[in-house]
Amino acid sequence: MSTLKKVLEAKQEGLLNIYCTAGYPKLNDLPKIVNALHDSGVDMVEIGIPYSDPIADGETIQKSNAVALSNGITIDLIFEQLKECTPDIPKVVMTYFNPVFKYGIEHFCQQCQSVGVEGIIIPDMPIGLYQASYEEMFKNYGLSPVFLITPQTSKERLKLIDDLSSTFIYAVSSSSTTGKATGGLSDGNTYLSGLKGLGLKHPILVGFNISTSDDLSLVQKHANGGIIGSAFIKYLSDKPSTEQATQQFVKEITKG
Repeated sequence: MSTLKKVLEAKQEGLLNIYCTAGYPKLNDLPKIVNALHDSGVDMVEIGIPYSDPIADGETIQKSNAVALSNGITIDLIFEQLKECTPDIPKVVMTYFNPVFKYGIEHFCQQCQSVGVEGIIIPDMPIGLYQASYEEMFKNYGLSPVFLITPQTSKERLKLIDDLSSTFIYAVSSSSTTGKATGGLSDGNTYLSGLKGLGLKHPILVGFNISTSDDLSLVQKHANGGIIGSAFIKYLSDKPSTEQATQQFVKEITKG
């Protein structure tokens, strides 16, 4: 059983997944961040592969992508850096279809398997394309697709996503890009409060616009866990020590 599946089975509530952009703030910071997240007790890490047109991401992550690309990050270098990361924390990569297609999808899957990446989020890959062309390939390399659901996702699509999933489902907190502080995260949010009632087989982690410990507590109340990205990227931007900043951020966001 994969490390990711073991974590999801052993801990069915209060999960914390933190997103980081590979190559940011500095070119070789990825292993430092991943290892510090593990040492801080984070359950899993989502590693963003920088892309010039990250359509699902807001300004903060877009800027981190631009910095990382300017620093010289490449997909090959990311895979090299992942070899320096502890194998004990589950790793999911978040990217877009174009860079993976250009890199070579099977080669990408092979590389993920070789460095212990167990999940992949590709927001702009149509589910029909995945089913027709890549489902068997992903399975062969032990790579679990993570699909996004939104407040507008139909019941039919929810069921399809649940059937195609093998680890967790990513619930977008609102219909916006990442990092948009719209004030929508409240205990009266009918979308959040209804997540546990969807009757899905797989755990749900909520992402987008979780920026405070109160936000995290709220989504952990209504789902199996939360995903934090933009708030962490902002926190790293002006800190002299990546490891210390990572550990301090986790303490603050979890009130640990």
